[in-house]
Amino acid sequence: MPDTMPEPTLADDAMSRAVWAEIDLDAVRANVAALRERAAPAEFLAVVKANGYGHGAVPVARAALDAGATWLGVARVEEGVQLRDAGIRAPVLLLSEPAPRAAAAVIAHDVTPVVYTEAGIDGLAKAAADAGRAPIAVHLKVDTGMHRVGCTVDDALARAEQVAARDELALEGVCTHLAVADDDADPYTAEQLARFDDVLAQLDRVGVRPPLVHVANSAALLGAADGRYGLVRIGIAMYGLPPSARVEPPVELTPALSLRSRITMIKTLPEGARLSYGLRYELPRTGRVATVPAGYADGVPRNLGLVGGEVLVRGRRHPIAGIVTMDQLMVDLGDAPAEPDDEVVLIGRQGGQEITATEWAEKLGTISYEIVTGIGARVPRSYRGASASDHAEES
Repeated sequence: MPDTMPEPTLADDAMSRAVWAEIDLDAVRANVAALRERAAPAEFLAVVKANGYGHGAVPVARAALDAGATWLGVARVEEGVQLRDAGIRAPVLLLSEPAPRAAAAVIAHDVTPVVYTEAGIDGLAKAAADAGRAPIAVHLKVDTGMHRVGCTVDDALARAEQVAARDELALEGVCTHLAVADDDADPYTAEQLARFDDVLAQLDRVGVRPPLVHVANSAALLGAADGRYGLVRIGIAMYGLPPSARVEPPVELTPALSLRSRITMIKTLPEGARLSYGLRYELPRTGRVATVPAGYADGVPRNLGLVGGEVLVRGRRHPIAGIVTMDQLMVDLGDAPAEPDDEVVLIGRQGGQEITATEWAEKLGTISYEIVTGIGARVPRSYRGASASDHAEES
């Protein structure tokens, strides 16, 4: 027998974590299944960019594919490479045109790029020829009014013909992106769709009929907007969050992510005591104040306490007291029972109460996308649900 036992590590003891996120992969699967049913017969592209909206790209991608997604979507080349390195072989769409210097990596890892510039198309064709991998599939992205990326409506036919003229490329899809699909009352979406349909008609007249046409995002799928065509690109909704307060989901969605911590210290302070940086919070009465090791470096917005942010302790809501600091925040417990090491729920359910990323977003004047993607890299993610053992944990 060895004379000494090995020293335990933090990974050996989940209780040692200061703050952690729990991801329910069964919720992801259920959300994808419900959204697929609404999108049918269109195919389903699961958007897993930005580390799966903060949920973990690889586990979420696998869960979405389990539930019937046929495509995955990423924003950056390295995100596609990550999926391939994890052994995922499903089609991956790169949602922005890669720089010519990144074209070789796109082709080497079998990522399908969107294109919209002459230089981008030429760069991909050259890289495909150099790699001997021709033809490679590309999707043409048309700017119908978002004015972020994409070729103009007037240039769409020329760009499609440029692709067709290159033996190294094959035009597999045509797409656009909607700017205000989360507002059913705004006529701009209908204008964008009309412009897009005009582009499709122009292509059809010259015999260009790509097998995949796609427009709809989460807001378009959940709202009254059309634009489903043959493929839908779904991000925030598959994580169980509505795309905005203006969209009331017609299908049941379950938030997949919870954010949790534990009380490390409790102090009793007198009425009028002022807390945290700037002394912006004043105790309304003598009471107990808990310190929680979760801060803005973990993704808890610095001003959340100033706009009415709360946490759950023993199934009750309590206000965040003052400014959230980099590594810690304080909670006004009043005279409620609590002890050090009690679990604190920042996002998620506890007892009969729930705090959502959408609630944070509404208080802060932002959107839930920013909340979940802002959860810091140092926050470990743990996974539960069927096949969770395949992805035990990602940090």
